[in-house]
Amino acid sequence: MHALQLRPPPRQVLSEYHEALAEALREGVNLAVWQRRLAPQVEDFARLLLAQPQEVAESLQIEVDADESLRMPALLAGVADLEGHAAFVADVTWLVEAFACLLGARRIGLRLRSLSKPMCPRFHVDHVPLRLITTYAGVASEWLEEGAMDRRRLGDPQAEPSDEGRIRQLRAGDVALAKGERWEGNEGAGLIHRSPTPALAERRLLLTLDWLA
Repeated sequence: MHALQLRPPPRQVLSEYHEALAEALREGVNLAVWQRRLAPQVEDFARLLLAQPQEVAESLQIEVDADESLRMPALLAGVADLEGHAAFVADVTWLVEAFACLLGARRIGLRLRSLSKPMCPRFHVDHVPLRLITTYAGVASEWLEEGAMDRRRLGDPQAEPSDEGRIRQLRAGDVALAKGERWEGNEGAGLIHRSPTPALAERRLLLTLDWLA
């Protein structure tokens, strides 16, 4: 009789170097984080953008041509006169290109949103292969190491950790690649995470990228 092969618990990789993002492709890794500092002009633009009265709600489908050139639609064209707009768009474009290159993606879904309340306030897993998450301003996403919560009780507020020390949090500027349940070999091991609660009268600026094809 063969011994039962137990899969080791998923692990997370965090580093100050962008090369860490490639660790997300490794078996057994369900989160890779590049702990970066935003360029001052990008950081300033994000603050200026959130100071505008209108909400930010951009959704784009980005195509990567056969020659691997990126067709990036206009982003935030309505506020192109704000100082730092070009630097911000260049930063987003770099992330899209890196994401596409890493995965060999041909189509990427981009969402850029301003949020004044949690979008997903309960700990959950995403039913996607891999998602890029970065917060340009405001509080960033929270996540759990394996074992901090019973996966069978996801969505149950009574099962969420009461010890704040068990809840990990990204920082504004961090770039996270989070594996979901649809990554082959990662079934049952998607990263457990949730949206944070911004302080009263504060907003956050969140970018996500999804691999569509």
